[in-house]
Amino acid sequence: MDYPDAMENDRYITLVVLLVGAVAFAVAPLALAWLWARVFSPSKPGPEKNAIYECGLESTGDAWIQFQPGYYLYAIVFLVFDVEAIFLLPMAVAFKGLSVQECVAALVFLLLLVEGLLWAYQKKVFDWS
Repeated sequence: MDYPDAMENDRYITLVVLLVGAVAFAVAPLALAWLWARVFSPSKPGPEKNAIYECGLESTGDAWIQFQPGYYLYAIVFLVFDVEAIFLLPMAVAFKGLSVQECVAALVFLLLLVEGLLWAYQKKVFDWS
């Protein structure tokens, strides 16, 4: 016996259950942390507790320091090549089953990676002086 109306509603039950599970998975730790803070953590307000640094050290000096942009460039280049190396993994796994067009696409991808590496070397991104 076929029940078309029941089948229509059954399709969305899984989606609703997963949605409720996802929301509960996100909200439950927050609710437990709030409950723990309200029940077990003592409230001790005071000038030391409300200070910027509550570890007992007075803040001295200026917080604004000059940071060399070379560190940022090095980190960005690392992230670019790290993430793009992950894109090469599926091509390496399926290397024997690739068509000619897919091999050409992988070659173009590798050439763009090498071009980016040469550009970074030309701009002296890797020099730490």
